Formats: sequence, structure tokens, C-alpha cells
Amino acid sequence: MQKLDQFIADFASFVWGLPLLIILIGGGLFLIIYSKFLPFRYLGHAIQVLRGKYDNPNDPGEISHFQALTTALSTTIGMGNIAGVAVAIAIGGPGAMFWMWISAIIGMSTKFFTCTLAVMFRGKDSNGAIQGGPMYFITEGLGKHWKPLAVFFCLCGMIGVLPVFNVNQLTQAINDIVLIPNGVAVSFGSNLAVGLVLVAMTSLVILGGLNRISKVAAKLVPSMVILYFVLVLIILFTNIEVLPKYFKLIFTDAFAANNFKGDSFLGGMVGGLILLGVRRGAFSNEAGIGTAPMAHGAAKTAEPIREGLVAMLGPAIDTLIVCTLTALAILVTDVWQTSDANGVSLTASAFAKTMPIYGKYLLMICIAVFSISSLFSYSYYGMKCASFLFGAHNKHYFNYFYIVSIIVGATTSLSLMLNLIDGVFALMAIPTMLATIALAPKVLKEAKRYFSTLKKV
Repeated sequence: MQKLDQFIADFASFVWGLPLLIILIGGGLFLIIYSKFLPFRYLGHAIQVLRGKYDNPNDPGEISHFQALTTALSTTIGMGNIAGVAVAIAIGGPGAMFWMWISAIIGMSTKFFTCTLAVMFRGKDSNGAIQGGPMYFITEGLGKHWKPLAVFFCLCGMIGVLPVFNVNQLTQAINDIVLIPNGVAVSFGSNLAVGLVLVAMTSLVILGGLNRISKVAAKLVPSMVILYFVLVLIILFTNIEVLPKYFKLIFTDAFAANNFKGDSFLGGMVGGLILLGVRRGAFSNEAGIGTAPMAHGAAKTAEPIREGLVAMLGPAIDTLIVCTLTALAILVTDVWQTSDANGVSLTASAFAKTMPIYGKYLLMICIAVFSISSLFSYSYYGMKCASFLFGAHNKHYFNYFYIVSIIVGATTSLSLMLNLIDGVFALMAIPTMLATIALAPKVLKEAKRYFSTLKKV
């Protein structure tokens, strides 16, 4: 296992090198400049679309704008926000959060382009049903000779969407918050039991298809985000006197890297910190990876630009708001300096320090709902990839592979799971970003048409 662990870690470090940094951040910056900050100029309109002002039940697609966003957010708001931020701070200190912010701002533009393309170039599966996602906008937008790029995305996607990291961290949270404090011995057997319970719950929902997934996500995610907000605000108000100090430290530490414990990058600690922030930011909001376009491509709309604008709100909600709250909770309670915990256990320490009796149990509820809702949505993404590769009539076989991976996630180490998903996520970004940059002129042409029509209404 040690050799496998090291091999996966080396693989993740290799693919998360300079080329990927150029593709994700460089590509995102190109899209911002090329579009003259277009997505940000229509932020108000994006919120109107999300609220349902332009919904039309007769438009093509399966789910509403709001359901598409909550389905996408049910995968992005979760362990990336609670455990991923904790991993970033444990390794990189407060400055890692600054580079996660930069990643999110750039990611907003990336999501606008990728999710607009997901609706502009919807394709059909082998059953004739309309589908969206990178694999379809690659083949429909760039042409059939680009299909190998789409196949590569789907092969990586079938592994990248496996819920092993979420399950691993949920199991760790159950162990650290519920079992160990109450004198229950943690073993392979107890982890396996958690995995089997998750398998049963997930199977009930994912076998019901996208409509059931999106309805469950639309009900669960907003309420848990509100509960999480309230809990973190309690922590911040309790420690209000040190809040300005640590908020400032996020900025100063971003360029000094005083607390960085990871590997240097391009010969410097700040370079390593930037890479860590981008890596954790991409894991959290998934901008440029290609998963969200698969959910947004199913939205009921005849206007691709509308869906792109709604999708753009994802990184803002996910990273700029939820991740920042988690980071500040960890920083103001000082657990990042006084605890050896990592991942979800570090966040739990922050909650337990401020709310000793009930804090960690309320966090446990949020963790459980975030994790379980993401299990539902990730299975949908995997089935979309399987459908493209093997035909819609065979996509259900992916669910069996997916269910087995839940057991694997519950019974293996954090580092192995984190590095595996990190590495494959990086590979998914390559076809997604290359196709998005190539098709960017078509998005801007469509945006010009849409906004000129909007002014006439």
C-alpha cells in the first residue's frame, strides 16, 4: 500500500505541474481578457435568470436553471469546502486561501464559457436524448475528428467523479466526531459498515435518474448551506476581536508563505503556495474541470448564455463565500497552529473549540448532507461519461462500479484518495480547457446576439 500511495502521489504532483497551471489559470485569464470581463458585467442579470424570471417550461432540457445550479453545487459545495480548505491551510497556512480566491474569480469566467458551450452544442446519446457536457461540445462544436479528445475526457471522468474522497472524509468525520468520543472502537469493520450504509442510501436515489437527483439536491443543499453559514458566523462573532488580524494574514501570507509546509514550485515557496491554492480551488469549485457543464447542459433553456451566467455564480458561492467562511473559522480559533489534525478533522476541531457541546455534531449533519448529496450528483456525471463511451443502454453498469468505489473510499487512506482524484481531475481539465479556448469566439458571437435581443425586449 505504501508503494501504491507514493506512486499515486507522484502521479498527482506530475500532472499538477506548470502545463496544467498555464491551461487552467492562463486559459481562464485569456477568457476574461478576450471577453472584456463580459460575465462580470452581467452579474445582476445572472441572478434574475437564477430566480426564474426567464424560465420557460417548453424550452428543451430536463431541469430548471435553479435545479441545474443546485445539482452542480451539490458536488462542489461539500468536502472541498470543509475538508479541502482545511488541507490547504494545514499545508500552506492562511495564504493558501488568497490563491483559492484568485482561482475562483478566474473560474467564474471559465464556468461561463464551458457551461454556455454545454447548451450551445448539445448532442444526442444513442437513445436520441439531448445531452450536454465537454464530450458533446468537443464533438459537436469542433467536429467528429476531435472525438479522441472527448473519449479521453470521458475515460478520466469515469474515475474523476468517483466519490472516494467525499466518502473517505465522511467516514473520518463519523469516526472522529461520533464514534471515538463515545468510546466506540474504530476498525476496518466499522469503516466498512459506514460504507455499506452509504451504498444503501446512494442506491435509492441514483437509480431514480437525474430528476430525482436534482429534486433531492435542490431541497438539501440550500438548507445545509444556511445551517453551515449560521454555525460559522457564530464562530466568527465569538472570536470577532481576532478576525481582522487573520483576514489580513490571508493577504500578507499569500506572498510571504511563512507557514508553507509543502513542496516548492519553480524554485520558491510562494510558487508552491500558488499551486496549492489553485489545486484546492479547482477541487472545490471544479471550474475548468468539465463536471459542471454536464449538469448545466441538461437545463431547460433555449438560450445558452443564460445558463452560462447562472453557472458563473457557482465558484462565487462555493469558493468566495463558503470556503472563506471555513478558512476564517479554522484561523480565528487557532486550531491550524495548535492541532495536528488534517482535512475534515481540523474543521471539526474549530467547531468543537467554539461550541464544545453541540458544534461538532451540527457540523456532522452538514458534512453528512453535503457528502451524500454529492454522491448523487457525481453518479450522474459518471453515467453521462459511460453513456458517451458505451451507449446509453449500458450506462447503468457504471453505477455498480460507482457503488463499489464507495466501499473503497470508506476503507482506505486520505492521502491515497486525495491524490488519485486530484490527478485525474487535472487530466479532465486538459480537453475541457483546450476545447473551450478553441470555441470561445463562438460564445462571444452568441453573447452579442443574446444581449442585443435582450435590449429590444
